[in-house]
Amino acid sequence: MNNDLNINFELLANYNRWMNENIYHVATKLDPETLYQDLGAYFSSIGGTLNHIMVADIIWLKRFLSHPSEFSALTSVAKLPAPGSLNQILHRNLNQLTRARKNLDQTLIELCQELNHQDLNVSLTYQNTKGITFSKPFSALVQHLFNHQTHHRGQVTTLFSQCGLNPGVTDLLAIIPEQEQL
Repeated sequence: MNNDLNINFELLANYNRWMNENIYHVATKLDPETLYQDLGAYFSSIGGTLNHIMVADIIWLKRFLSHPSEFSALTSVAKLPAPGSLNQILHRNLNQLTRARKNLDQTLIELCQELNHQDLNVSLTYQNTKGITFSKPFSALVQHLFNHQTHHRGQVTTLFSQCGLNPGVTDLLAIIPEQEQL
């Protein structure tokens, strides 16, 4: 592990915020009924999938609270209630969901800015939602958190397409800074 991994996580956190802003903007074009209409997705609807992403983020960030570094960026997460299930609807109102998402995205950015080489090399022990204990490299768990979001946002963009909406560019490449040629 080196500083490049930390820079990569900061890039992923910024991509996460950018994509969520885009996704939530597109979601405003849907009426509340359509947002939560069962479209046959794993989490039923666009709103259900957006809530699931947030539920999973909260679950993982609460697990990250047990990291020995006690990240100051996670102070607000400690105050959040623990979700009861992976398909819990935290916010049925899109404005409330958007505000909560923006707050969580800022937390992720601050967490990634706070990470250092030693933090990333820690093995984190946690229990999954079924109570089974695991111990895994913290850097891989942070990577999983971002990968999980990307996976489900891909589902959301497919559901948008089925509703006739274009989410626009979704590639990480769009926010990778250009470098000067030597």
